[in-house]
Amino acid sequence: MSQSESKDVILIGAGVLSTTFGSFLKEIQPDWNIKLFERLDGPALESSYDTSNAGTGHAALCELNYTVEQPDGSVDVEKAKEINEEFEISKQFWAHLVKTNAISNPREFITPLPHISFVQGIRNVQFLQKRYNALKDLPMFKGIEFTQDREKLAEWMPLMMKDRKENIAIAASKIDEGTDVNFGELTRKLAKNLESHDNAELNYNHEVIGFQQLGDKKWEVEVRNLNDNTVSTHVADYIFIGAGGAAIPLLQKTKIEESKNLGGFPISGAFLVCKNPEVVKEHDAKAYGKEPPNTPPMTVPHLDRRYVRGEKSLLFGPFAAIGPKFLKHGSNLDLFRSLNKDNILTMTSAGMKNLSLVKYSIQQLMMKKEDRMKELRRFVPSAKDEDWELHIAGKRVQVIKDTPEFGKGFIQFGTEVVHSKDHTVVAMLGESPGASTSVSVALDIIEQNFPDYVEAWTPKIQEMVPSYGQSLIEDTALLNKVREDSAKALELNEK
Repeated sequence: MSQSESKDVILIGAGVLSTTFGSFLKEIQPDWNIKLFERLDGPALESSYDTSNAGTGHAALCELNYTVEQPDGSVDVEKAKEINEEFEISKQFWAHLVKTNAISNPREFITPLPHISFVQGIRNVQFLQKRYNALKDLPMFKGIEFTQDREKLAEWMPLMMKDRKENIAIAASKIDEGTDVNFGELTRKLAKNLESHDNAELNYNHEVIGFQQLGDKKWEVEVRNLNDNTVSTHVADYIFIGAGGAAIPLLQKTKIEESKNLGGFPISGAFLVCKNPEVVKEHDAKAYGKEPPNTPPMTVPHLDRRYVRGEKSLLFGPFAAIGPKFLKHGSNLDLFRSLNKDNILTMTSAGMKNLSLVKYSIQQLMMKKEDRMKELRRFVPSAKDEDWELHIAGKRVQVIKDTPEFGKGFIQFGTEVVHSKDHTVVAMLGESPGASTSVSVALDIIEQNFPDYVEAWTPKIQEMVPSYGQSLIEDTALLNKVREDSAKALELNEK
């Protein structure tokens, strides 16, 4: 395939995934034409928005769902190593953009912050001890500490230890090299970088409403200008759908085979937020607990220090709720419009198989502030009602699909990439840790859907992501070098 032949690419959605993929294309194939369409009036106004997520730089430093206890009592750390490597890949790309002046002021979007795992109860303390033993000798988790000593715990997390009773066993582990990431600010910087490209065009207040594949495999994409209600048609060689909760309905409109038997289950997130500086200063970490029994990973409770646009705050949650909207700025008809003859059995099966999740979501929906404060006081015993307010965060649409292993109606937690057989349509679906691993997602999309270009693009990719093609899990020297370089460029060594 000719490398000099220009292509037209349409990106749908102006969140962190689309702007990351667009920024990659700008670097590796600058002669390709990029058009981005976003239905809202700017980038990062849905799930990528500053406070639509918890801002965790997911590196498996404190998130216990990435280190699962096995039936024999051992702790599997393979997923933790994978997630950690993917976040290191993201940091390398962000560092490259800073070093080349494509984006500036990294501390506006990434802040160094200790990551803590906190557990209560003898069984959970035993699990955390085993997790620590499994991680402590791995280079990726160098410096991890574990303690049950209450004086040491009070040093690590004074707010969480204040007024805490001593009748329950507790423990924590800590790694100082964690981060808080403002994905909204990062996305705005990526969008601005993409907009500076001669062959890129970012169109806000433009909604994609239809698709038609042509005989030459190109796509006609219908777009409505929401400013004047006019409709225009654009032709593209490739379509990337990075539209958050709207990705599944848009994918269904393409009518590609891979969009059949696919559905979405929308879940709202909410957090209790504290902006009282006297309280906020007492907790300078992200502290993750363990999810309640028989609930999915998204239910893991955590208490986070946030740094957003110069303001420090704390958040606790998440509290889940079901609702029919696929987006915060969506329609109450979103869920019902996504149902069709191809996925109705899939969706029904999912409901029957996951009654505990539905029940949990309904219970969360019925919670009053006093119920939420009770949950918060498991983390912050001294919490006062007047210091905390409920904040509605972003929407997460869990992917529901049929699989050979799990049958009809399997709910896929985490992130998922779907692409057409001819590789002309790619859709990014799902939720956490998507934003943290957005660069790895972009690289996977490139490798899976542009095989004829990968060899030519590899030198440029390695310039942007020095570890590309190598394993940070296996190569400790390389891991240490890229970490050092990224930390320097992103100013992570400066407190």
